[in-house]
Amino acid sequence: MNRILFILTIDIANLPSHFSEIVQREKEVVAQWKEQGILEHLFLRPTKNGAILIFKNMDEHGVRELVKTLPLYELKIAEEYIPMMQQF
Repeated sequence: MNRILFILTIDIANLPSHFSEIVQREKEVVAQWKEQGILEHLFLRPTKNGAILIFKNMDEHGVRELVKTLPLYELKIAEEYIPMMQQF
C-alpha cells in the first residue's frame, strides 16, 4: 500500500494570539482523519515548528487538497510531499 508523507513547517516566530484555538481545531481535524482511516501517523517535530503526517489510501493530489483544510496550514512557511511505497 502506498503512502504520502507530508511535512509541514510553520512560522513559530509570528504566532497569532488565538494560536491555542488553532491547535484545538487542528486536533479535531486530525482525529477525524484518523477515524476515516486516511491518516496513519502524526509526528510532532521536537522543535515545535511543524509536523509530519503519513496518509494512506490517497494520492498526492488528494493529500495536497486535504492539507489545505488544516487549521495550522495558514501558518505554513514550507511544505513537502514525499510519495512512499511500503516494502514487503
